[in-house]
This record gives sequence, C-alpha cells and structure tokens, in this order.
Amino acid sequence: MKHFELKGQLRQVGNKATIKALRAQGLVPCNLYGQGVENVLFTVDAKELKGLTHTPASFIVDLVLGDKKYTAVVHELQFHPIEDLCLHVDFLVVSEDKPIAIKVPLNITGHAAGVQAGGKFVKNVRELRISALMKDLPDQLDIDITKLGIGQNIVAGDLQYENVTILSPKSTIICGVKATRQSAQAATE
Repeated sequence: MKHFELKGQLRQVGNKATIKALRAQGLVPCNLYGQGVENVLFTVDAKELKGLTHTPASFIVDLVLGDKKYTAVVHELQFHPIEDLCLHVDFLVVSEDKPIAIKVPLNITGHAAGVQAGGKFVKNVRELRISALMKDLPDQLDIDITKLGIGQNIVAGDLQYENVTILSPKSTIICGVKATRQSAQAATE
C-alpha cells in the first residue's frame, strides 16, 4: 500500500474559540491515538490534508510531529455539512506485526457477458473494508466481471484474496447486471 507523509504541529487542548482560531488560519485539528501511544493532539495544513482526503485511494500515513514519526491510518474524518472543509481528523497508530483494518477501493476489470447481451451494469460499492498485515495490504481490490450474466451479482462473500480478510458484510452487493427492457424483449422473442 502507498504511503503518504503528513507534517503536523503539536497543539494543546483548547476550547471552541481556540479550535475556531486554528481553522481560520487554515489548520485542521487532529488527534492520534492507538495501542501503546498516549493521545497526541496536533494540527495539519488543510491544503496538505486534501491530498489524503480528496482521493479514492487509501494510504498508510507517515505522520511527522516535531522530532517523532508515527505510522497511522485515517480512522475518522469530520467534514463541514455544507462546505467542502475537513473539520477534524482522527488517526489510529498501526504497527507492522498486527493486522490493519482499512477501506480499500475496488477496481472493476473486464466486460460483463450480460452487458454484451443487452443488460445494464450497476456498481453499488466503491470500496470494501479489509484487514491484513501492513506488508500484505493491496492498493486496490481487482474484481473480474467477464462471466457476469444478466440478473447476476457479485457479493463480498464471493471474493477471496491471499493474506487479506474482508470485513465488510458477506451479503454486500458490489456490482451486478440488471435486465433492461430491450434485453427482456429479446428473451421473450
């Protein structure tokens, strides 16, 4: 999995006015926590953070806070309800010897047989939650749809990857081919 380096400045616990002043300066308040690490409060530049939040890709984040470096993943993002501004980020410390739970984007490959027969391809999910060791984390999950016929779906339970456990519910429908009026007419004739 790709790494993303993010530099931050340590901060103190503050009230609403302090946090509001930080956001006015173009900084985003963040929190880092995890097993074996005390909570660390810090801020990052909002423009630098967009490289992490405004992309479909998933990253392992290398946080540089003063003279310390942490390896983490984004645990939770809070956005403004109207504007496209990140208000707060929670990072979770990870290690190479314990499995990491993270959302990974899906990559659909091939041309479905059902689409060639007149059906319509529908993609329901863009990413799945998986768990794996850091060295085994894929950048994306590839799904081949060439054998997918009309009325068939691919669910999360159908997928198998080496050294990766899928945490999303097994009944999650990823994609499928729906019948169209044209394909239904062709079938009745």
